[in-house]
Amino acid sequence: MEQTFMKERKILPLVLSMSLPMVISMAVNSLYNIIDSYFIAKVSEDAMTALAIVYPVQNLINAIAIGFGVGLNAVIAFYLGAGEQEQADKAATLGTFFSFIHGILLMAVCIAGMPLFLRNFSSDPQITDLALLYSGRAFLFSPVINVGLSFEKIFQSIGKMKVSMFSMICGCAANIILDPLMIFGIGIFPAMGIAGAAYATGIGQCLTLLVYLLYYFFRANAIKINRKHLCFDFTIIKKLYSIGISATLNLALPSLLISVLNGMLAEFSEKYVLVLGVYYKLQTFIYLTANGIIQGIRPLMGYNFGAGEYGRVKKIYTTSLMMNVGIMMIGTILSWMIPEQLIGLFTENSQTIEIGVSALHAISAGFMASAVTITCSGALEGLGKGFYSLFLSFLRYTAVIIPIAYVFSRFWGADGIWYSFCFTELVTACFANLIYRKALR
Repeated sequence: MEQTFMKERKILPLVLSMSLPMVISMAVNSLYNIIDSYFIAKVSEDAMTALAIVYPVQNLINAIAIGFGVGLNAVIAFYLGAGEQEQADKAATLGTFFSFIHGILLMAVCIAGMPLFLRNFSSDPQITDLALLYSGRAFLFSPVINVGLSFEKIFQSIGKMKVSMFSMICGCAANIILDPLMIFGIGIFPAMGIAGAAYATGIGQCLTLLVYLLYYFFRANAIKINRKHLCFDFTIIKKLYSIGISATLNLALPSLLISVLNGMLAEFSEKYVLVLGVYYKLQTFIYLTANGIIQGIRPLMGYNFGAGEYGRVKKIYTTSLMMNVGIMMIGTILSWMIPEQLIGLFTENSQTIEIGVSALHAISAGFMASAVTITCSGALEGLGKGFYSLFLSFLRYTAVIIPIAYVFSRFWGADGIWYSFCFTELVTACFANLIYRKALR
């Protein structure tokens, strides 16, 4: 099967054809996150707070799965662009195997470590019990998440974006349907509360993996996972982890940031912790849409780089940047036009809504600047420049925002933490532009 269309089609139609299926699937996934939180918020505000506290660990599991998948995607696309089919097959086989091992380890470590983690963020036994109830069930599905995401990146690397879209939509649709049934006990299902939300999510993830497996075994594919390739080729393993670790840290750093900010916000009130959790639920709808574009261009960047089509690499980057700026503009407008309605999806407490509106106004001022950073990071990963991408994420999620949030909070209280988001996006966008140009040279 030929992937030469990646270096032959016109840039804009190519980027759209690769990105739109991922944008749709990311949008559906974001919708699921919002609906999932909406139903949990109906259980109680304590349940929503528990979910917000668990979120960084969930994000860490996803970060490791997606980050390693990004490495797998980039390596396969590069080998296909260079015409090395056997190396691409080896990368797919080894990548899937290691993804499963990662899932087993994450399940064991995260379930065992949650009691200690929770002690740092809440002294309320009701919230702690709810967080343990949810996490103990949700983390059981870590192996499924990791293997499912490895198949997602394999299909993306060969341009089969519609397969990823369909698989993700199936899983998200199942999750959305099962959420109210399992949380509130409708029909044959008992009322399980927050545990029902965890089971609904896990079942959706299993369905996504099942669709990938059915498509892989019953349709012709450009990549073959074969037992004979399950040998320790250190060149491939080094490539997988050199990109994968950088991408994982890129995605894991937000978990560190959220945990640190939760600690700062808890000094003022647990309502601020809830608002931060709500914000991250809302922002997924915007940022995961932009991430859909990034997922679309990664294999294009890698394939064209491997094929020596450097002019197309530059054009692909510029096109995706303009698309992401447009998405972020929409997010900014919505955050200023209907902030009460957005925050009101997750709480009916007037004080919490007021805090949330102030947070959205301050944070969204940096959305458009963030388009530069996320596009640069995704493009650098596609080119195999994982270290540069990691450096940008380190600036954005650690080196700039954490000290600035602390300093601003001394002057403006909790509002200072919201202001630090916008300041950080402006600073890191400037660095991103310089670093991308340097890496390209």
